[in-house]
Amino acid sequence: ISGCLFLAANIFAIASITNPDWLNTRESVGALTVGLMGQRQTMHGRDGMCIPLQLPLEWVTTLFFIIMGIISLTVKFPLDRRREATKYVRWIAFTGMMLFCMAAIIFPIGFYINEVRGQPYKLPNNTVVGSSYVPFVLSISLQ
Repeated sequence: ISGCLFLAANIFAIASITNPDWLNTRESVGALTVGLMGQRQTMHGRDGMCIPLQLPLEWVTTLFFIIMGIISLTVKFPLDRRREATKYVRWIAFTGMMLFCMAAIIFPIGFYINEVRGQPYKLPNNTVVGSSYVPFVLSISLQ
């Protein structure tokens, strides 16, 4: 069962970094969704336009920690079948979980960027956490 939970956590983490909806402005005129790989501007309900985002250092660090956590969980799977590697597999899985937790702690520090206009750990009233952040937090809780 733990292997299935780690696999689900890995899938959720991969899905969360590929979807550009970590933060959402919910504005009717021009909704902006911001992710770790880019941002998407939607004007008056039309199809959105993807724009590359100049990531702040905090979000680059978050992305790095998530990718390293994904790599840790991916490395865990082939080693899981070997009895002699059990001790190392536990540490690899623990490291992956810690990397995800560090990413979750560091990400809100970057709310100060111009696109969001918040403060570290405080989003402005018109911005909410998007649908990509939820699978990421779920990936942490599945470990």
